[in-house]
Amino acid sequence: MSRIAVYPGSFDPLTRGHLDIIQRAAKLFEHVIVAVSNNASKKNSFSVSERIEMVEESIRGLPNVDCDTIGGLLVDYLRKKKARVLIRGLRVVSDMDYEFQLASFNRRLSKDVETVFLMPDDQYTYLSASMVREVARLGAGTDQFVPSFVARRLKLKFGGSRD
Repeated sequence: MSRIAVYPGSFDPLTRGHLDIIQRAAKLFEHVIVAVSNNASKKNSFSVSERIEMVEESIRGLPNVDCDTIGGLLVDYLRKKKARVLIRGLRVVSDMDYEFQLASFNRRLSKDVETVFLMPDDQYTYLSASMVREVARLGAGTDQFVPSFVARRLKLKFGGSRD
């Protein structure tokens, strides 16, 4: 059986913490799909196509990782992709309650689904996409938080930098 893992999220924008999780997962699984959520009810700063472009640019050089969009039930998407493993990142203890609820719920929807929790490098434990967006909106540079391609997109979206 092929070991395919799916790492779902909004990736609005993709951060260095997300990228760290993707790189870790790529070492553990034969194939990793970064599944960008296409949830119309969520107010994202970037469109699905912009987020996919940022992810694809950031995962170049990782031959066993690709990007796709996801809408609907996650367990249905996993079945369609013949994947059984969900990757979820855990940064801090406060993430655990929510992530465990999701894992339990997904397991109830499909007994075949396993959730694997990965912790990013310590330097990324404080990092969240919402914080990055806020910093960018306030005009600060984001290079230390996101890949350079994403930092350029944030600068274009939210304006200049006060660095």
